[in-house]
Amino acid sequence: MARITRRTLLAAAPALASAAPAVPGVTHFVRYMRGNEPTYGLLDGDTIRRISGDLFGSYKVTKEAVKLSTQKLLHPVQPSKVLAVGLNYKSHIGTRTPPANPEIFYKPITCLQHPGADIVIPADSKNTHYEGELVIVIGKHVRNASPADAKDAIFGVTCGNDVSERDWQNGAQKDLQWWRAKGADTFGPLGPAIARGVDYANLDLSTRLNGKVVQHANTSDLLFDCPTIVTFISRYVTLLPGDLIYTGTPGSTRKMSPGDTVEVEISGIGTLFNRVV
Repeated sequence: MARITRRTLLAAAPALASAAPAVPGVTHFVRYMRGNEPTYGLLDGDTIRRISGDLFGSYKVTKEAVKLSTQKLLHPVQPSKVLAVGLNYKSHIGTRTPPANPEIFYKPITCLQHPGADIVIPADSKNTHYEGELVIVIGKHVRNASPADAKDAIFGVTCGNDVSERDWQNGAQKDLQWWRAKGADTFGPLGPAIARGVDYANLDLSTRLNGKVVQHANTSDLLFDCPTIVTFISRYVTLLPGDLIYTGTPGSTRKMSPGDTVEVEISGIGTLFNRVV
């Protein structure tokens, strides 16, 4: 397993760091440009080995390889839809009554942003916050899933930032829906890799703003765990391979400003780094 950090991101491009000891049963997949076309790869230390075929179906790892340090990574999947869960950590709810079911909303796929790329605050935004989150990547066609089927349908997980404009979400300028508060362009940073084989229910999550830890939690604190979320959504909305579910943010959040940097680090996955402009 390679530990993905901000070191090279701070310089020029992507991503990542030196290899860490391999963990049996855990694999990391990334997406990058091969010429003019995006392609998937398997992370092997400081090397990306290109994958041919369908990542969520039948594929093979080819002999073609590139150095991780030479690549600008893309957000690691191109989904048909992006959903998200609100109010899913006890530390985020505060004194509010916990929901009876996962509280689901949509983010447009156009909100997705690559690792290392900029979060762009709209000119009329006054109160845009970070939200570090674990993100589920669906690997199978899912409809009316049992908890066991839902668990089996999760291909892997990655890091996400559910960027949120609070005035548009809850303030005097709030909209009927969160279409711009959580769906503006670049409001969905994602990556750097999909981790497969980690324990989704026991991962440490930390968000750093300008290097200072501003959120910290373990995914064991989720009110609704990953299979429960997938089960609930699949009662009403069919999930397809590659679809994404942001699972909620812990603790409190605060405003980001141009010039800030924000990192979401999750154990076993890596670090998602973005600048704010």
